[in-house]
Amino acid sequence: MSHKPTRLLNPFTDLFNKTRNWINSSKLHKAVWLVSLTLVICIMFMYSVSQWYMFKHRHQPIEMGVTFIPKYARYYDLDPKETLQAIFDDLNFKYVRLVSYWSEGEAEQGKYDFSQLDWQFDMAKSRGVKVSLSIGLRQPRWPECHMPTWAEKMQKSEWEPKLKDYISAVVNRYKDNPALGSYQLENEYFLKAFGICPDFTRQRLVDEYNLVKTIDTEHPVIVSMSNNAIGTPIYAPTPDYWAISVYKRVWDKSVTKRYFEYPIPAWYYAFRAGWTEATRGRDSFIHELQAEAWTPNDLGIKETPLSEQDKSMNAERLHDRFEYGRATGMKKVDLWGAEWWYWRKVKRNDPSLWQAAKEEVEKTNLVNEKILRH
Repeated sequence: MSHKPTRLLNPFTDLFNKTRNWINSSKLHKAVWLVSLTLVICIMFMYSVSQWYMFKHRHQPIEMGVTFIPKYARYYDLDPKETLQAIFDDLNFKYVRLVSYWSEGEAEQGKYDFSQLDWQFDMAKSRGVKVSLSIGLRQPRWPECHMPTWAEKMQKSEWEPKLKDYISAVVNRYKDNPALGSYQLENEYFLKAFGICPDFTRQRLVDEYNLVKTIDTEHPVIVSMSNNAIGTPIYAPTPDYWAISVYKRVWDKSVTKRYFEYPIPAWYYAFRAGWTEATRGRDSFIHELQAEAWTPNDLGIKETPLSEQDKSMNAERLHDRFEYGRATGMKKVDLWGAEWWYWRKVKRNDPSLWQAAKEEVEKTNLVNEKILRH
């Protein structure tokens, strides 16, 4: 004889059914359904754009480069010339971003000193390396805006014309150098949350862009955007290329007090580049791909134990970072942290990062050979 389940055996059945009926019959259900559908459509659209972008650029070789800053090499007690030579000759990078800090190039008002940049350009030229030259007030590394001390107390109306004079001097000096490939104007210009900078007005950026284009009509000018920025640039200037910085693993000092890895798939950046190209008619690339440790204290990387550095970036993660850069579909990727790799190798007897980078450059060359064969 069969027995029907009783209410006593299923005390939550009525409550579950009433809750389900309420959700199904309420506006909440429709809203959740609509939001979910919209989200799915948006993701499908973004992914489609990313695939279109990668397919369109599939036959272009990958230009894998690094940023090099002599001042940062000296921070690690390295010889800058030896460090850059190793980057070129041992790692075999053929693309490099160099800086032209105003604070160093015109430390004394009215007296330009390009001796630092000259030897870097000479070394690049002798090895067939192409240079992307950072220009303007805001350039890579802290404090971001590298203003000479003599200009710090001036009003904008006073220092801005002098900055333009310096930019003009830099462009005029290197515009005919065979090693020059492009200019990167005002690194992450609108990023107000990081750095010590006195001005973020769009008009100054537009004026500087027009100034460079007036002096040098041959080389492309790049304007960069900050890490993981959402959207696409819509206002002036419209440069020859836009650049994006990508940081994957950072130390969250404000909320979680732990390392945080952005859960952003590589194809998202292909979407960013594809959408910008489709709407603005310009390509994008990664001008700063995180490839060095982001440490949790204010001491600096050099003073941080290697075991702590490895929690943010080690050889395995560096391999992954190179692969992530290639997977974005963007065909130019400049990595961030080569001076640190070399310091770990020669000062801390740990060549693992250096070796990982060397292997990845070789791997990129093999990928390029396959691309060119097709």
